[in-house]
Amino acid sequence: MSILDRFIRPKTGDRDDSLVDLEGEQSQDLVIMPMRRAHIRKIMPIEQQVYPRPWTAQVFVEELEQTRVGKRHYLVGTIGDELVGYGGLLYVDGDAHVTNVAVHPMWRSRGIATELLLDLAWEANRRGCEAMTLEVRHTNVAAQQLYRRFGFVPAGVRKKYYENRDDAIVMWCAGVQQPEFAERLRKIELTR
Repeated sequence: MSILDRFIRPKTGDRDDSLVDLEGEQSQDLVIMPMRRAHIRKIMPIEQQVYPRPWTAQVFVEELEQTRVGKRHYLVGTIGDELVGYGGLLYVDGDAHVTNVAVHPMWRSRGIATELLLDLAWEANRRGCEAMTLEVRHTNVAAQQLYRRFGFVPAGVRKKYYENRDDAIVMWCAGVQQPEFAERLRKIELTR
């Protein structure tokens, strides 16, 4: 499988209900691909719904500029013509920091965040990163469960980190280059 095939490929699970549209009909496959500037206008409505203090379009433009020099990695997930989610990595000192994983509220609980995080985790592994880090709102239990599934563990708390003064849990996933990490990702791929 080529690198391009890895990034632009349908994500089909073994479950028949993995991607069902709002009317209950089987929908088109989720496709994960590198984020491009043209995606930003479709990202912004999700960003504004998901985050109380959303990034601006200009922040996304600047982040994408960093992908050209290998300092960032951003993905989008689409179903048909609809952009349903996105995620990103920032590379620092041999580690990968998850900058964001966001899924449109209407498309949640369908495995999209799992697919985005899988691609981000494989990319961190491919890039030789030793660890992955992220912050998650202490009240976002669903996201914490997802991250634990990937091997992230709480490593600390950033008090009053968010705009509403919520605390952030800092989560860390060590051993990204270890065979056990790749095996964990393969198991997640098999159970989606």
